[in-house]
Amino acid sequence: MTRFVRWTALAAAAALLVGGCSGGSSDDGKSDEGTNAATPSSSASDTEAAVALPSSLTSQKLDWAGCKGTADSPAPSSEWQCATLKVPLDWAKPEGTTIGLALIRAKSRGDKSERIGSLLFNFGGPGGSGVSMMPLYGATVSTLRERYDLVSWDPRGVSASEGVRCRSDKEIQSAESVDATPDTAAEEAAYFEDAATFGKGCEKAAGTLLAHVSTTDTARDMDLMRQVLGDTKMHYFGISYGTELGGVYAHLFPKNVGRLILDAVVDPSADTVGHAENQTRGFQRALDDYLKSTGQDPEQGTRKIADLLKELDANPLPTGSDRKLTQTLAVTGIVLPLYSKASWPTLTSALEAAEQGDGSELLTLADGYNERDTEGHYGTTTHSQRVISCLDDKQRPTAEETKKLLPTFEKLSPVFGAFLGWDTAGWCHDWPVAGQWDTPEVSAPGAPPVLVVGNTGDPATPYEGARKMADELGEGVGVVLTWKGEGHGAYGSGSDCVDSTVNAYLLKGTVPKDGKVCS
Repeated sequence: MTRFVRWTALAAAAALLVGGCSGGSSDDGKSDEGTNAATPSSSASDTEAAVALPSSLTSQKLDWAGCKGTADSPAPSSEWQCATLKVPLDWAKPEGTTIGLALIRAKSRGDKSERIGSLLFNFGGPGGSGVSMMPLYGATVSTLRERYDLVSWDPRGVSASEGVRCRSDKEIQSAESVDATPDTAAEEAAYFEDAATFGKGCEKAAGTLLAHVSTTDTARDMDLMRQVLGDTKMHYFGISYGTELGGVYAHLFPKNVGRLILDAVVDPSADTVGHAENQTRGFQRALDDYLKSTGQDPEQGTRKIADLLKELDANPLPTGSDRKLTQTLAVTGIVLPLYSKASWPTLTSALEAAEQGDGSELLTLADGYNERDTEGHYGTTTHSQRVISCLDDKQRPTAEETKKLLPTFEKLSPVFGAFLGWDTAGWCHDWPVAGQWDTPEVSAPGAPPVLVVGNTGDPATPYEGARKMADELGEGVGVVLTWKGEGHGAYGSGSDCVDSTVNAYLLKGTVPKDGKVCS
């Protein structure tokens, strides 16, 4: 359980539907974005964003070619091309060491005269691989390809872009025995020892990169990417954590903002504890909606699940393998299907099996969330997520501070509260580098309207964050679109109203009235 739940959880939830669980204003949209700016634009409102870059970076040519697959991820179809972009390791030393960022694109298939430019996607995390996710999301956004090249990338510290692996598969599986809600002094010591060990592993694996994977670093990478792609404006689609990244970009480069969509919005006004409280509310709200859909009283249904978790804390359940379903793994398994309403029946089946003494289905769900395959290999999204978020955030709650907060968390949710409460202390415990901010700065005076999309039933990024983001972007900049729906994210989730409004904004420049509601 982490403050920003990963895009991989949403992807895995969608996969459940296929495999099941076993054991305003407008313009015509045309632009001259084929020209290449020589240097990053500066803004009178934020001169910090202006960094003089060597021509070796601004004039680099991307060598687009067919994408290569890996043992874990086969190559996408030939319509997708991949390339590597050079960016400074340290943005304070732009002429120093560079690192490579892996990019992927599908070129616009519409009339060249109607092409607007590139549309960059970040699917969240932090730590999600855009190179892996973009082809999977391509069908959802196929309409946008009529006027845009669809582009995504692995941000620094992620997967093919200097991705960080802090632990071996064996070490990850061993850590599953650590109780994420310690009840005794011994469990608490093991919990924090595990957290410190993880940080040391990240430091050893990442080296100097560990201090250069912040959201601000990535926002600067995006602006260089914009230039090298030949766009005078940044057109961007950010989902989940990608909304925070988009807000930070808008703050640093307001004059470079084109059409920005922020969907499933992170509350930029919340600190570490605030984010954990928001997610506790969000997941409990989604659980309540799920329970109502099955004809259960939410309070009674929640208590029944909480009792199951309490029993698992003392007596893990057997599964179809030699692994057992622990309390921590069970909570992780419950979280996954809450990402999509279509996955709720899978949760029903898994909970019923657990009540009957079989933890196999909840374990399968937890493995999907944790990117564990049938051979026991784990993905590294969690590793990248942690090195990025712990460099971003200053706040480091102590064990004592967290214990004082636990009653509040548990009142918010008897199921998720303790896990997310303890996470505030354990996630960045004894981290090797200091955090950079209490909350991100996203104010963007002078930027054009940014469309902020909130879903009233979103578990991971609760709806209230959309209004907070719009307010902090500034008057006349943040425009809120509300969907009364379920699941993580609104676009492509079944609402013709949402999809048509977003498409009109991106393809025609039509800005809806602030506060528009899609039911």
